Formats: sequence, C-alpha cells, structure tokens
Amino acid sequence: MSSPVIETQRPAVKHDPKLANAWKSKAGNELTDAEVLAMPDAEYMNDKQIEFFRTKLTDLKNGILSNAGETTEHLREDTSIVPDPADRATIEEEHALELRTRDRERKLLKKIMQSLARLDSGEYGFCDETGEPIGLGRLIARPTATLSLEAQQRRELKQKMFGD
Repeated sequence: MSSPVIETQRPAVKHDPKLANAWKSKAGNELTDAEVLAMPDAEYMNDKQIEFFRTKLTDLKNGILSNAGETTEHLREDTSIVPDPADRATIEEEHALELRTRDRERKLLKKIMQSLARLDSGEYGFCDETGEPIGLGRLIARPTATLSLEAQQRRELKQKMFGD
C-alpha cells in the first residue's frame, strides 16, 4: 500500500509591470521589498539582492545595538530607592521584562551576524539542509532564515513529535 502523493502548488504571484524592470536602474540598497519580489527567478541572489539584504540586515543590527544602549541608560536612571513595595515590584518587573527583551535581541543579533557572514561566503539565501533557494518572500519576512519553508516545517514537525 503506497502513501498518497500530495502536490503543493504555489499561488501565482502577480507582478506589477511597473516594478518588473525598476530594479535595473537602482542600487541594491535603494530597492523596496516589492521591487525585489518582482525580480525574475533567474536573478535570484544577484549582486543587487545581496546588497539589498546586506542593507536590511545592517539596519536591523544597528537598531538592536541602539536599543541596547537605551536599555543601559534606562536601567541606570531607575535605580532610585522606592519605599513602597508595590512600586518597587512594578519597577523590578519592568526591568525583568526589558532584560528578557534584550536577551531575545542578543540572540537575534547573533543570527544577524551569521547571516552577514553567509552573505560574504555566498551561502545566503540557500537552505542549509537542501541547498535549494529559500525564496525572496521568506527572506524579506525573516532575513535571518537559514531553512526553506518546507525544511522549516519538517523541523517543526519533528520537534512537535519528538520534542527538542
């Protein structure tokens, strides 16, 4: 008895004719998400797309580093002694929440640095497991993605079934 074969069809993406060639006259760091998505499949991870994603990743990195500096200043400002236990608990809870957020950003920063290294080595945009293109839509939504959508779904299914 054989298992049924399930075919997945990708929805047809309608490209705006105005955007179809707009990318040719712009630098990679000037492109919009829509212009990158309108590029033909044959242009996958060309120099302009690499420059586009390098700019996107660098902007993310700079934003995180800026937030980290603000957190340090914020935590220094709120070190005053508050006599009311409820107020003190509120301040401590806010600090704990802010520190958890910064910890998540620290982990994201590590992924951003790895993605920038992958850009330099020419591996960016291709799945770690299959070597197939990850896809522009997924990379725009999640610039640090290292797996194609299918590979990520398989990994999540295994984690759900067998745990970490």
